[in-house]
Amino acid sequence: MRFKTNKYKNKKVIYDGIKFDSEKEANRYKELKLLEKYNKIKDLKLQEKILLQEGFRYKGKAIIKIEYICDFKYYDNEKEKTIIEDVKSDITRKDKTYVIKKKLLLHKIKDNEDIEFVEVN
Repeated sequence: MRFKTNKYKNKKVIYDGIKFDSEKEANRYKELKLLEKYNKIKDLKLQEKILLQEGFRYKGKAIIKIEYICDFKYYDNEKEKTIIEDVKSDITRKDKTYVIKKKLLLHKIKDNEDIEFVEVN
């Protein structure tokens, strides 16, 4: 059996029965679980889909919706706001699709003081 080489050369990790795209992401999950345990954050969600643009039809052709899938989404009790968080390496931060979707996400949340986007290195 052949396995497809990962685009960013990172190694998949399984922790707590959850498959993470990288060791860095799994470690961040462990940190967030501790913060949740000590009531610093709540409502931790993984791989949350955020709609950036509805699907539509153009000249009879279906154009699919655009979604941003964040690594983590949670409520920070100290900041009193929802955090949308992504764990990214320098390589993934330069991915064209990621850059465009991140800009669309930032545009969507720009006027909402209750939401903050965080990129973790």
